[in-house]
Amino acid sequence: MKAYYERRAPEYDDWYVGVGLYAERDRRGWDEELDALRRTLEGMPPARTLDVACGTGFLTRHLQGEVVGLDQSTSMLEEARRQAPGATYVLGEALELPFADGSFERVSTGHFYGHLEEVERHHFLREARRVAPELVVVDTAVQPDTPPEHWQDRILNDGSRWEVYKRYFDPEELARELGGGRVLHAGRWFVVVQA
Repeated sequence: MKAYYERRAPEYDDWYVGVGLYAERDRRGWDEELDALRRTLEGMPPARTLDVACGTGFLTRHLQGEVVGLDQSTSMLEEARRQAPGATYVLGEALELPFADGSFERVSTGHFYGHLEEVERHHFLREARRVAPELVVVDTAVQPDTPPEHWQDRILNDGSRWEVYKRYFDPEELARELGGGRVLHAGRWFVVVQA
C-alpha cells in the first residue's frame, strides 16, 4: 500500500477532477457533490486539526484552523505542500501517530478509513481518540453496483497494477461504527461523519 500511494501521488487528484484514467467514467452529479463536500469541510468550526493520511492536500486545503497534515508518503506530502501551503506537514504512520495525548482538537481523515481492515480500524480509532476528542471521517458512499467491501485491482498511468482493500459506507452505519456521531454529509458519492 505504501509503494502504491508513493507512486500514485502525482496522479491521485485525477480521481477527484475526472481526468486521465477517470475521464470516461459516468459520475453524474460528481462535481456538484464535490462542491458540497468542500462546503461541508469549510463549514466546520476552526480547530487545531490533525489531517491523517492527508495525501495530496486536496481536502486538507478546506479545513479551517491550525492544520497539521500527516502522511506516510513523501511524494504525497510534496503534493500537499503545493495545494495547502498554510498547513504544517509531518511524515509519519497513521496507526502510530507521532503526537502526545490530546495534542489536537480534531482528527480528520479523507478516504483513508475505507482502506483499513478490521484490526487496523480498531487501532486507528484508538490512536485518533488518544490525540483528539473529535474525529471526522470523509470517505466513499456505498454504491449500488459495487460490493461494500472488497479488494480492487487498480491501475496507474504507468500501467502498473496494484491490489487495494476498499470499503464503501452508508453514513448511518459509519456513525455507529465510530461509536456514535453526526452525519455531516450523506451523498451519492461521499459521506462525512463527525464522531
